[in-house]
Formats: sequence, C-alpha cells, structure tokens
Amino acid sequence: MQIDFYKYQGTGNDFVMIDNRLATFPKNNTQLIEHLCDRRFGIGADGLILLENDTETDFRMVYYNSDGNQSSMCGNGGRCLVAFAKKLNVIENNTTFIATDGLHHATISADGLVSLQMIDVDAIQTTPEFSFLNTGSPHHVQLVEDLEQYNVKENGAAIRYSELYGKQGSNINFVKKIDDTTFSVRTYERGVEDETLACGTGVTAVAIAMNATGKTNATSIHLNVEGGKLAVSFDKNDGHYTNIFLIGPAEFVFKGTIEI
Repeated sequence: MQIDFYKYQGTGNDFVMIDNRLATFPKNNTQLIEHLCDRRFGIGADGLILLENDTETDFRMVYYNSDGNQSSMCGNGGRCLVAFAKKLNVIENNTTFIATDGLHHATISADGLVSLQMIDVDAIQTTPEFSFLNTGSPHHVQLVEDLEQYNVKENGAAIRYSELYGKQGSNINFVKKIDDTTFSVRTYERGVEDETLACGTGVTAVAIAMNATGKTNATSIHLNVEGGKLAVSFDKNDGHYTNIFLIGPAEFVFKGTIEI
C-alpha cells in the first residue's frame, strides 16, 4: 500500500502530515507510525498528524508522538495542520477544528504566521522550584542557570520519569529570562523522549507560568526556542487565563510517497 505524506515544520518542530479524510490510514498500527517518524529508517519527524473529517468543524486533528502512541495536544503540530488544511483547500484563512483537548480556532496571516487559540488555563501549581500546568498537554516549567549549556535530555528525563509525575509523566521545560517580555526555552518532550527544537504547548505553559509567578507582567510574550521564535498572548482575569494564542510560522517542507 502506498500513502502520500507531507512534511511540515514549525520552528524546527517537524511532523509527517497525512490526509486521512477517506479513513484509509491504519491508525492503530503503532509500529508503523513509529517507523514513519524514525529519522534513520523512516521519513523522520517529532510526530505524525492525521487530518480527518469532522461533522461539526472544518476538520479533526489526530496526533501521534514519534513513539507511535496517540498523544495529547501539540501546539506546533496544530499550527502546521492548519497550514496543511489550507494547502489542501479545506480552509482559507480562518478555521475551527477539533483536537483531543477540544475546539481550536486559528487564522493564517498573509506572511504565513499561524495564530492558534489554545485551551483556557485555570489551574497552575507553583512551588519555589517549578510550576506545573496543562495547556493541552502537561508541562513542568523550571528556571535554570546557564540554559545554553544545560543538559536538557538528562535532566528532563530524570524529572519526566520521577515520582513527581508517575507513569503518565510530563513534558519538561527549562527557562531563562531575557527581559521583561522575552524568555528562552528548551523542552524535553515525553513520547519523543528527547529535546525537541520547539514545543508549542510548552512555550504556552512557560508564558503563563512566568506571568503567574510574577517573572513578568506582560500578557504578550516572546519565546526564543532552539528552532526559532514564537509568541504567546493571553488575557488574565483573577488568575484565569483565557484567549490564549500561540503564534509562529508553519512551513511546508516537502511531499512524498512511501510504501507501507
């Protein structure tokens, strides 16, 4: 069986995209999905995303981590899927779609920036050492010294597999403050089990956590990631975060066909 696929990336967070509106992809084949995401023996990606039909919205997003398992929300993946839907002429410049964490609204600007509305955030756990919150996926947020030289894979894995988060685990974000509206972020992603060049739900969590803990009073925050630059904006009212938008580029890389 041959399948057509498209490769997209958002600030270095890369994805295999498949148009599954005809429901022909064997979506329960974990080994196949892991193989397609493998950077040596497959196409290579941080995750695989299916675009599927939905009766109430423009389309459905089904996201798999590179280990082949279906996962929680992926912000950069969602932005790339919006760009993919536009390429397929499923949408124009505005859309509403459904993902595992609920409804999402998004727009594409003339210069290709995708602005994706994320879920509201009401619960933020804060300690002197770290913050924890869910932005569609669970995220641990921790300020560190010397972020550039920090061993993200080793330290991220240690926290991700610790008793703090149990079997479910968490994504781990290490952060450095640059100025009042800018932070640098490096992220260890569960399911990838390594550092990725960017994480959309991760930078969203960082922006909110930095505001919640008084590291910034800004409600529009710039995030420097290993793969480029992202931005997060939100409204804050009585500790509740709403109208949260993740903003950044989503770029088509190439199209191909693979035998499975």
